[in-house]
Amino acid sequence: MKELTDQIGTLHTFDKTPKRIISLVPSQTELLYDLGLEDQIVGITKFCVHPYHLKSTKKSVGGTKKIHLEKIRLLQPDIIICNKEENTKEIVESLREICIVWVTDVLTIEDNFQMISDFGQIFNRRTEAQKWNDKIAYGLEDFKKFIEDFPIRRSAYFIWKQPYMVAGSSNYITELLKLNHFTNIYENKGRYPEIDLEKMEKEGDPAVILLSSEPYPFKEEDAIEIGRFTHHAKTIFVDGEMFSWFGSRLVKALPYFKQMHQRLGLEG
Repeated sequence: MKELTDQIGTLHTFDKTPKRIISLVPSQTELLYDLGLEDQIVGITKFCVHPYHLKSTKKSVGGTKKIHLEKIRLLQPDIIICNKEENTKEIVESLREICIVWVTDVLTIEDNFQMISDFGQIFNRRTEAQKWNDKIAYGLEDFKKFIEDFPIRRSAYFIWKQPYMVAGSSNYITELLKLNHFTNIYENKGRYPEIDLEKMEKEGDPAVILLSSEPYPFKEEDAIEIGRFTHHAKTIFVDGEMFSWFGSRLVKALPYFKQMHQRLGLEG
């Protein structure tokens, strides 16, 4: 028997290693797979697209904000993996009637290391978890050397249109913006604030505009429209998964960030 505390402070008691896992978070589904737990995963969301073949081999139990409770119950899970931002408090509370619900809360890179270590403990994959954390630590050290002489640039990271919404404070995206030597001009406006394009110059005048591929698929015409309200900002389309997916995805994100900076350099 072991006792472990999740990232929202809930203490859980495990009398055995969970064998039937439902994941309600796409990035954490990817992590579970990378930890060698594919056979134990019995349910995923319709947004769990990596690795792609899981969509045809695992039962879909809905989305991240709207779930099929009875489908989940029938799968007889030992544990359900949720996330404070991705899943609602109401969903988590309803699922606690079925089995253990482990909730992650990843706002920083340190939180990401902790989440991976926790999964290693829960699922008896300590060696695999340590290997992934070592890969991330090595990649971070290499990336920080790459970025150390880059100037700090003001930025805005757009996630939605109609209304326009951006990444703000207390989220993983802003943490990765900082890693990339970008200051977020909207960091003091809430987690995902709605913004007025006409006020963008006064509110921080970003030097770099990042248009995410998810959840809204920005297009060239959007870049032109947003750019009109800046003072010659560079605009770049970015893979939203690299900025918002925590877990093992950070190993792929770090070389992606290098390529992104090279693209920004060529543009300017």
